[in-house]
Amino acid sequence: MAVHNQTLYNEKDLLTLASQANEAAFTSLFHIHRHKLYGFVRRLTESDMLAEDIVQDVFMKLWSDHTSLCNIENFSSYLFKMSRNHVINHFKRMAHETLIMAEIYGQKPAGYNETQDIIAVKEVEKILAQILEKLPPQQKAVYHLSREEGKSHDEIADLLKISSNTVKNHIVQAMSTIRTKLRGHADTLLIFIVLLALKK
Repeated sequence: MAVHNQTLYNEKDLLTLASQANEAAFTSLFHIHRHKLYGFVRRLTESDMLAEDIVQDVFMKLWSDHTSLCNIENFSSYLFKMSRNHVINHFKRMAHETLIMAEIYGQKPAGYNETQDIIAVKEVEKILAQILEKLPPQQKAVYHLSREEGKSHDEIADLLKISSNTVKNHIVQAMSTIRTKLRGHADTLLIFIVLLALKK
């Protein structure tokens, strides 16, 4: 069954069809979300080409595992979390390549400990969760809608019944708090990577 007009289907219908290998439904999902997703990744990476590549990679990964699409409750949120993970993984690969080159030329960073860095992955997640939990309620809600679900300032303002300027201020304050707190733990390479991904 071809999906010629995406407005005739709600997102859950499209996900169900796509999970059954319906390429037209999957293409509709791609066109619905790609621009907002690209903008989200572009803000994180500050690279047009990299943002395009990551968005393509995300949808290719989704298609390769299309049978699970019907189990996704909030596709938009799922997309943005997946994209954010791709960005983090990209920075991790860059850092790893840098370390390899440094080792080849006998310039391994002082104090680098591979075992500690591996252990730090879960610690970073724990630290971020703790920082977010301590944000003021509205600031935390704005951050979640912006960074986790990729919503625009106007969309967030409409949802929370506040002005766009208030939304912007909350995001600026939240990001400042997160970066400041993370720098207090910046003794691992992974924290540095996360700080890069949190650039405005």
